[in-house]
Amino acid sequence: MIRLIAAGAAIFLVYLLEQLLYRRLWSRGLGVRIQFKQDSLFEGEEGVLLETVENQSRLPLPVIQVKFQTSRSLIFASGKGSRSTDQYYRNDVFQIGGGERVTRSLVFSAGKRGFYRINSCDLVASDLFLTAHMMKTLPVQTSVLVYPNPWDSQEFRLSLQQINGEMLARRHLLEDPFEYRGIRDYQPSDDMRSINWKATAKTGELKINQKNCTSLKAVRIFLNLEDNGILKKEECVEACLRVAAGLCEYFLGQGMQVSCCGNSRDCITGEPLSLEAGAGAGQMTAVYKSLARTDAGDVLPFVPLWQNRLSDCAEGSFTFLVTPCHYDAFTELIRQFDRAGNDFVWFYPVCGTTDPKLPSDIEKHIRFLHIQGNA
Repeated sequence: MIRLIAAGAAIFLVYLLEQLLYRRLWSRGLGVRIQFKQDSLFEGEEGVLLETVENQSRLPLPVIQVKFQTSRSLIFASGKGSRSTDQYYRNDVFQIGGGERVTRSLVFSAGKRGFYRINSCDLVASDLFLTAHMMKTLPVQTSVLVYPNPWDSQEFRLSLQQINGEMLARRHLLEDPFEYRGIRDYQPSDDMRSINWKATAKTGELKINQKNCTSLKAVRIFLNLEDNGILKKEECVEACLRVAAGLCEYFLGQGMQVSCCGNSRDCITGEPLSLEAGAGAGQMTAVYKSLARTDAGDVLPFVPLWQNRLSDCAEGSFTFLVTPCHYDAFTELIRQFDRAGNDFVWFYPVCGTTDPKLPSDIEKHIRFLHIQGNA
């Protein structure tokens, strides 16, 4: 009997010591790293979130839970141990011995354009008897940008071909034959007289001489994301960002300079969208980043913000307006812009098949884009 009591007391003492040991030392040498494998993705693309738990101490952790939250717009392939409300809550369980490191790859799909980050994670660990629960919060610094897919539909492509033909006609009439800029691949819209036959013979593919233009050199894009209707047009607003990306991709591919302005705020800096004119792949990357970081729910009034810049139309530029709205102050601004003799096109994304009615004097500048027709 005395032996049983002594054995029980010894076991109880071991239990207390084990509890004390785990409560004091469980997190010593324990590290958790959560990191998006990619810095950026396009809508619909798959990404990977790496979740690493490392235990540098000798104390084994039979159960450790790693909990964090992110946007539900990132759709994880495995829903086990997670739940979704307005946010996505993840709870992953690990078993890790002393001196071990475990890494898991969580596959997700980028469901929506935006900027997503994880700022912290909670750790919940148990002792060997699974009776004690210890918790700790760790900071996490990881983020991913989800770029909008450039808009692509038959009506959009036809509009661009028509607009590009008019712009190319102006450029060819006013090209400076003494300013040589380089060589690029031939495109069907190019003038056959511009073919560089030596470069073509050398590469086996048609090459074009590029000359600087004395007139049309730049494209300006103005985004107005104001959505003041009773029924919010979120699809149309997101379509505007895709159209802007499509325009930038198209005209940067033509070797032109492109600038982009808008009345939505950057979700990091809080500043309205404003990209100065630039060309090349670097400008396209800047456009994608700015559009991904656009907070479509934080929008400033367009007219007082960009009226002066819109009216200050530099010679040799072409203006695109992208907006799903036509309230009075904005429409009047566009009518004034038209009466001043400026070249512009207004892309207007709409849901459904019924096009809004706008003033007849600017109808010729408007191109409706129907969302169900987006390929």
